[in-house]
Order: sequence, then C-alpha cells, then structure tokens
Amino acid sequence: MRVPRFAALGDSLTEGVGDPVEGVWRGWAALLAPGLGTTRQPAEFRNFAVSGALARDVHESQTPAALAYAPDLASVIVGVNDTLRHGFDIRDLAVRLDKVCAALSASGSRLLTACLPDPGRMLALPAPLARPLARRQRAVNAVVHALSERYAAVHLHLADDCWVEDRTLWSADRLHPGERGHRAMARRFHALLAAEGLAHGAAPGGEPEQPVPGRTARAVWLATAGTAWVARRCTDLLPQLLGLAGAEVRHWARGTSARLDHLAENSLSTALASLSPAPPLARMGE
Repeated sequence: MRVPRFAALGDSLTEGVGDPVEGVWRGWAALLAPGLGTTRQPAEFRNFAVSGALARDVHESQTPAALAYAPDLASVIVGVNDTLRHGFDIRDLAVRLDKVCAALSASGSRLLTACLPDPGRMLALPAPLARPLARRQRAVNAVVHALSERYAAVHLHLADDCWVEDRTLWSADRLHPGERGHRAMARRFHALLAAEGLAHGAAPGGEPEQPVPGRTARAVWLATAGTAWVARRCTDLLPQLLGLAGAEVRHWARGTSARLDHLAENSLSTALASLSPAPPLARMGE
C-alpha cells in the first residue's frame, strides 16, 4: 500500500491561524493528516496554504507546487479574502477554482472542499455593511458547491448556524477558528473520509490543549493585530464597502432591495456559465 500524500491549499484558515503551537501555526489540516494513514504507514503532509491568499494565488502559485508533490488528497479552501477585496469578481474566482480542481483531479487527487460563513456575520457588522459581504460569500459558496459536485469532492459545510454561533470554536479575531474549531474541522473531515475508506487512522482529539481565548485575549487582539488588520483592509475594501452600504440603505428606503439580490444572482449565473463543459445547477445560499 502506497503511503498516502495529503496537500493543503488555501489561505490563513488552512495555514492554521488561530491554532498556535510553539510559536507556529498548526491548524486543522495538520491535525487531520496523522489520521489519514496508519501507525505503520503515516500519511505524508505538506501545507501550501498562505495567509491572505486569494483564489488567484492558489491557482497560480500553490497548485503547481501541489501538483509536483503528487498528492492523493488535496484540500482547496479559499475565497473569504476575495470577498474582502475591492476588485471582487465572482466569475474570475469561479474560473480559477475550476482550473485548480480540474488539474488536481486529473492528477489523481481526491479533493476536500468547504463552504464558509461570511465575514460580515462573524464580525457582527451593521446590516448595511454586512449584506454586501454576505452576498459575496454566498456566491463563493455556490461556486464551491457546484465544483464540489462536479469533481466529487469530500465537502464540509461550515456555514451552518451551529458552527457560526458556537463562539468556543473561534479565536480572538472572530474570523479564524481557535484550537477547538480547528480540531472540530479535522474531526468532521476525518469522519467523511473514513466513511469512504480514505482515512485509516484515528481521528484527532476534540478537546483543546490550550485555553479558549477570553475577553482579555480578544481585547488585546483588537487593540493590536486587529487594528492593523482593519487598517490594511480600509485602504482596499472600505471605500467601496461604504459605497455598497449606501446603496443598501437607499434600496431599503425605496423598498427595492430585491434588485441587489437579482444583480448578485445574475453575476453568479454568469460565473457558473463560464465553467466548462456544463456547470452543475446551483443558486446562492444552497
């Protein structure tokens, strides 16, 4: 039996942000990897994910490196950073992710994918600011669902209320899982893989080895790293997001908010139509 290889592609979620161990990030993928092989033949694992990565980065940089590694399993989880960029383009994201999934699948890799909660909800932003981000993330999730179906990926739903509302799963920044959350992701993926005979070892433990961040930790993050994070996003997203929020308020006042939803649906339909040969049917929020 060949020693299985697992490659993880994506952004800070897969890099392991929120789960520090001895000064470095660990994360769900590293927690999952030991349970993919056996005691005699542990799985090989490489993490190609980089904090801040966009779909473009996964397509252009991470995928060629992963293909050279020739993995049996490859996780592709990306898109939240794209929703936080001024130039968000759901069609470009869909085409790039399609190419990533096609290349990895053609090489013999079984894909792992996940849909994610929208950042506006996680950060508890006011409705006019949160709704545009929610539309973007729903569109990303719809694309991921379509590609997951097409390429028979092992898919994990992480936009469910039970996942979003359990704050013990999240780190101080409210955007990344904490250790408990990373362990929950690893265990849920392990269960799905084991059901298909793709995980042969034990699932990772569910209880964290480090304390869950409390109010003090959250306050420190907001005053230090959180402030820097917001400042970086302000130079790119905030001017546009304020414009989008203004449009939300105007349409709400006129009773025409449905028009914004229709525009987002049309953009999603165009994105799915750009996939080849024939895209699976999907709608935002599915």
